[in-house]
Amino acid sequence: MSNLQAIKITDRVYWVGAIDWALRDFHGYHTSKGSTYNAYLILGEEPILVDTVKGPFVSEMIERIKSVIPVEKIQYIISNHAEMDHSSGLPEMIQLASPKKIFTSQAGIQALRDHFHQLPDILCKVANGETLTLGNTHLKFIETKMLHWPESMFTYFADEEVLFSQDAFGMHLATQEIFAEHNDPAVLYREAGTYFANILLPYSPLVLQLFKNIEPLKLNIRLIAPVHGPIWRKAEDIQNIFSWWKKLAEQKIYPKVVIAYDTMWQSTAKMAIAIADGVIQEPGITPLVMPLSSNERSSVAFELLEAGAFLLGSPTLNQQTLPSVADLICYLKGLKRKNLFGQCFGSYGWGAESITLLKEEMQKMSITLIDEPIKARYVPTVDVLSSCTDLGKKVARLIKTKI
Repeated sequence: MSNLQAIKITDRVYWVGAIDWALRDFHGYHTSKGSTYNAYLILGEEPILVDTVKGPFVSEMIERIKSVIPVEKIQYIISNHAEMDHSSGLPEMIQLASPKKIFTSQAGIQALRDHFHQLPDILCKVANGETLTLGNTHLKFIETKMLHWPESMFTYFADEEVLFSQDAFGMHLATQEIFAEHNDPAVLYREAGTYFANILLPYSPLVLQLFKNIEPLKLNIRLIAPVHGPIWRKAEDIQNIFSWWKKLAEQKIYPKVVIAYDTMWQSTAKMAIAIADGVIQEPGITPLVMPLSSNERSSVAFELLEAGAFLLGSPTLNQQTLPSVADLICYLKGLKRKNLFGQCFGSYGWGAESITLLKEEMQKMSITLIDEPIKARYVPTVDVLSSCTDLGKKVARLIKTKI
């Protein structure tokens, strides 16, 4: 064992989580900087463990707990979210600690039973808004259904004004600097945004409703402790992450055009560059060209957070789009980014099926299409490239009227 230590984050709360330096894929989301699985230990007359960690990292969590108290002294466990990266350590913790009760939402009880099948009869439901006193610890529970699973909830530790926010306000970022202010702000911006874009974006209306639901509770929040990434404890940082989440959930139009494509013999690439050239001729609007040969789907999702238009290109291969483009479409459809303008483009040889497919899929994504798709037979002519440039100009001008 490596003598791992818990990290004290308040007088009575310790971080006892684990760091996953190697994680690079989270169900399709490219996690380029790994992640953390945050679990928290609340000390008091009856010690409480808030969430567990991903199964392979249980020994790391246990070692950190033991640096503070014997594991068997844990009296209760709170499960804010049943997804396996936070719950698969639960069965082993039950065996080691023999807790009196596990508190979770009603949907959480069913989810945990469906995951593990043979849990002891110690699962206890807590309702939305319910308060609970365990020894000298005072807790409040807030349901956050579909943020991002049906059973998700927050736990508020009133004595020290700590909000355990499960996946909300988190990010996939492996770091030993567990407090946000000790990390590079540019990295926090990128990873928190990428997390929102790839996990929470489909639930944007519920994010906005969450803030409306929380405001009347008038909670004093001194520290936000999510289950992934750094902990927010500076008042300015807490306000910033709240404001940014609200902004992203509103899905407004921004002065950026994302141009994603793949290409076989550079014809579609030439069209993408011509579109970008048209965009940049309209001052104040930024084009971002993203060849899928070197950009992950999750990076495209992030860039679309603060975009006003999405242009998508592919040549035809076997009467289809290129696989990388089909993959991106499937992924983005599920994320449901709203309020985008766009159009498709691409080259073809003897059949232009990819263009038809792209147009149909973009319509399904509720993208407002501008004019008609642009297509080139084999290699784009000067006239085709000129049309691409005109499309870029037209898209940029339209964005200017909407922001």
